[in-house]
Amino acid sequence: MRRIIVSNYVTLDGFFAGPKGEIDWFVWDEEMANYSKGLFTSIDTILFGRVTYELMAGYWPTASPPGEDPVIIDYMNNSPKIVFSRSLDKADWKNTRVVKEIDRDEILKMKQDPGKDIVIYGSGSIVSSLAQRGLIDEYLLFVNPVVLGGGKQLFNGITTRIDLTLLGIRKFQCGIVLLRYQPVTRN
Repeated sequence: MRRIIVSNYVTLDGFFAGPKGEIDWFVWDEEMANYSKGLFTSIDTILFGRVTYELMAGYWPTASPPGEDPVIIDYMNNSPKIVFSRSLDKADWKNTRVVKEIDRDEILKMKQDPGKDIVIYGSGSIVSSLAQRGLIDEYLLFVNPVVLGGGKQLFNGITTRIDLTLLGIRKFQCGIVLLRYQPVTRN
C-alpha cells in the first residue's frame, strides 16, 4: 500500500512559513539536496494545497542549473501532482490535476492504487486536513536552526490529538535536524 508522507521544513518555533508565506529561512546545501534526491526514489506523486502549488508552479518550470540541480528540476516538473483547491479550475503545470474537495474514501483508494509513496511539500492546510482524518502515514520534519517568532503553523486547526512514534533522528552538517514520526495506530 502506498503511504502519504509529509516532508516539510519547519522552524524551531513550529512554523513552516513566515507570516507572509516567506521561506527565505530554509537552510539548503549539498547534503540536503542529496537526501531529497534519495527520497525521490520512493515517491511518485506530490500533493499540494493551492498556495504552495502556485509558489512551486511559478518557480520550477523555469528553474535551471546552476541555480538548481537538474535531478530536482526533472522530479518537480515531471512527477504527477495533485492540487487541492476550491478556487482553481485548471492547473497549467505539467502532470497536474485539480481536485476540489478532500474525500477520505478517494484518498484511501489512491493509497491502494499501484505505485510508490505520495508526498506533501508545504501545504499546511492539506497536512492539517489529512492528519485530522488519519491519512498521514509518516512525517519528515526538517527542523531548521531559526526562530521566526511568528508565521504559518504546520498543524493549524487540528482539533483531535494525534499521538506519534519517533522513527528516527538525523543531524545534518548545516544544522538541520530531521525528525521522522509515524502516527500511533489505535485499536
